[in-house]
Amino acid sequence: MPCLNLSTNVSLDGVDTSAILSEATSTVAKIIGKPEAYVMIVLKGSVPIAFGGTEQPAAYGELVSIGGLGPDVNKKLSAAISAILEAKLSVSKSRFFLKFYDTKGYNFGWNGTTF
Repeated sequence: MPCLNLSTNVSLDGVDTSAILSEATSTVAKIIGKPEAYVMIVLKGSVPIAFGGTEQPAAYGELVSIGGLGPDVNKKLSAAISAILEAKLSVSKSRFFLKFYDTKGYNFGWNGTTF
């Protein structure tokens, strides 16, 4: 159950958010090796964010997964998600942080139970 939460100070008005959600879903699933059916993407825009003392376009993300993460995978995910944000929202790769959490199944509730 990978879940990617993305927050950006960029307005999403007029942005094709479906394209971002779709591309992020397939990217996370492919790199982590989990079915797309279990991947969740949350995208929040117009969030007040200052990075390096400026409010230029920036983003912050957290990716939680039950397994599948590690140094090599995390590098690939960071590169791929930052590329999506740069292409779709003009957030420079240098203005994006992505935090990774590798968790246990009992820490995720779904369908009335845990994994």
